[in-house]
Amino acid sequence: MARRERTRHLIELGGLVQKAGLVSIADDDRAMLYGAFLELALQMQGDDGAQAKLLFRRRGARAFATEAEEAASTRTADSNPKAPSGRTDVEA
Repeated sequence: MARRERTRHLIELGGLVQKAGLVSIADDDRAMLYGAFLELALQMQGDDGAQAKLLFRRRGARAFATEAEEAASTRTADSNPKAPSGRTDVEA
């Protein structure tokens, strides 16, 4: 079971890389992505590491919240169909 959980965890992390747009920005260059991750790790381990982690956490939480709000508004809009446009014979 631990192997399945680890696999799921790695897939989720890969999804975050994709969601952040890093795959397309780096043109799917794994060496570039790895280098960026190494730089990020150095920032998080540096003297201002706690500050960097807090900043990254806040940005990520804000992005997740924004995406959830957008998804909720899309679902609401999809579940409330409007009257066909151009119809003038519909009585109120």
